[in-house]
Amino acid sequence: MHTKQEKMEAFARFLDVLDELREKCPWDKKQTNESLRPNTIEEVYELSDAILKKDDKEICKELGDVLLHVAFYAKIGDEKEAFDIKDVCDRLCDKLIFRHPHVFGNETAETASQVSENWEQLKLKEKDGNKTVLSGVPASLPSLIKSYRIQDKARNVGFDWEQKEDVWGKVKEEFEELQVEIANMDKDKAEAEFGDLFFSLINAARLYKINPDNALERTNQKFISRFNYLEQQTIKQGRSLKDMSLEEMDRIWEEAKGLEREVE
Repeated sequence: MHTKQEKMEAFARFLDVLDELREKCPWDKKQTNESLRPNTIEEVYELSDAILKKDDKEICKELGDVLLHVAFYAKIGDEKEAFDIKDVCDRLCDKLIFRHPHVFGNETAETASQVSENWEQLKLKEKDGNKTVLSGVPASLPSLIKSYRIQDKARNVGFDWEQKEDVWGKVKEEFEELQVEIANMDKDKAEAEFGDLFFSLINAARLYKINPDNALERTNQKFISRFNYLEQQTIKQGRSLKDMSLEEMDRIWEEAKGLEREVE
């Protein structure tokens, strides 16, 4: 791969290109933090898609798009004389060094779990760090990911199940409470109980070291694949899904599942 010097030269070239665009391109000249924000969110999701597809070429491309946004925000900060890309890098390095005393200091951490626990403790000690354990969870995170992060942060300060198997009792309890409210036809309480059930299932996934967002996305992709097969087979028969019986659709659905097993 490339040397450190080549990487630094490439980064310098990138910053020069961005400076040129900011000065001469009508679109780039008018951008603000606020106008870039929606695009940044979209770029991160596109990177996430590439990662899930394990497409290295696409990951490389999307990382470039995300990097552009990072540097663009720093460029805007420089223009406001608030900060620049050097400040961003310096602050990041200082944070990484402070939060990794097992690498840059005299502390020890033998496992990734210990590193994670130490990380949260050190964040609370930082002068400008989060004031509370959960204050570092972005409010705009998707609810499923937010639940996982909330639970993980609570775990890092010792608020967790002593035995992971105990979580299934909570899952069962929440499911039973949901059934009661559904039977009572109380929509508001049923929604609240659905939330509790989801939260407990996410907690169970975390305890068993399963990323619930990845797990759900696998199921999403599996459903899409099977439904696309169902739709394609229906078109081949010169028919419409609306005209097919549920029994006919189930038969084709099982065909799709069978094809998946053959691939596996």
